[in-house]
Amino acid sequence: MAKVGNRQRKTLVCSTCGEENYRTEKNVKNTTDRLSLNKYCSRCHKHTEHKEKK
Repeated sequence: MAKVGNRQRKTLVCSTCGEENYRTEKNVKNTTDRLSLNKYCSRCHKHTEHKEKK
């Protein structure tokens, strides 16, 4: 995985079913907490909370 500056690619996992649905970039220099977004899960067929994978 290529690291470009302070940004790293992170995988988002559905908190309901555990499906890995999204990949996004995150600035790891300025943030210490985990990313958490409401996104659409194609397995659950609804919007659920997606958290950054460990």
